[in-house]
Amino acid sequence: MASGAGISLIAGLGNPGNEYADTRHNAGFRFLDRLLEGRGMALRSEGRFSGRVARVELAGREVWLLAPETFMNHSGEAVGRLARFYKIPVNEILVAHDELDLAPGTVRLKVGGGDGGHNGLKDITAQLGSGEYARLRLGIGRPATSAQVTGFVLRKAPSAEQALLDEAIHAALAQLDDMVHGQFQKVMNSLHTHGK
Repeated sequence: MASGAGISLIAGLGNPGNEYADTRHNAGFRFLDRLLEGRGMALRSEGRFSGRVARVELAGREVWLLAPETFMNHSGEAVGRLARFYKIPVNEILVAHDELDLAPGTVRLKVGGGDGGHNGLKDITAQLGSGEYARLRLGIGRPATSAQVTGFVLRKAPSAEQALLDEAIHAALAQLDDMVHGQFQKVMNSLHTHGK
């Protein structure tokens, strides 16, 4: 896929509440926080969308930012509501989320595909009726056994791991203009060289 229609909504996934701050599952929230740094604005709670939202101009495009407040497993409720209200097509949505199958410090862009067992993605696909949205996959690594996954994603990552996540986010934000304009293949090529 050389290029898409461009991005009109970026959803960063995580769980609301201080007890979940800096947990691995909140990588998507962290991405939105870093994106907004230095812009003099913040996400604000919007009940009708079950999330915190902001509208920003990125590379000349008006883009909605959304952090669902529905907890991870019901992320699609917020994404679906905002997308339907503003008539945003599925292929203009980017979802930033934690990715077990990538090492900390690694970031990849993917368009479409399955949910890989990620409950947030599973719910978004169900609510949108399609999985053909773009995903920004922020590596968090994987625990030794699948039985440990829930505890692993809901624990605070060690500071060294958080620093790696911030490096990955920084690498992704450097490609944000191209992402927003749908230059997905170009971004994939650039990010593929980061965090091998």
